[in-house]
Amino acid sequence: MREVHLDVFAAELADGVFVIDVRECDEYATGHVPGALSLPLPALGAALGELPADRPVHVICASGNRSAWAAEHLAGFGVDAVSVMGGTAAWARTGRPLLRGTGVRAA
Repeated sequence: MREVHLDVFAAELADGVFVIDVRECDEYATGHVPGALSLPLPALGAALGELPADRPVHVICASGNRSAWAAEHLAGFGVDAVSVMGGTAAWARTGRPLLRGTGVRAA
């Protein structure tokens, strides 16, 4: 399973990487990384066909645990998945912006 450091992720996010947030919908609504699409873990399997095949899928959660599991799971299905180290909590601790609300669902 591949992981990306938060600073590298921030730079890649500015370049428009594809990112999914695997937390539950209520967690996502309380604050998520700008551009992250909501795709809770229970819906991950059903959404495999909706994920891009031509570029990496960055996976984020609250702390990095669920995203690490999800990235490993996705990699098993041939998805180029990368877990974001530290998750949304680390993102917020660095003073980076969070968006609130339901946003966009990935699948």
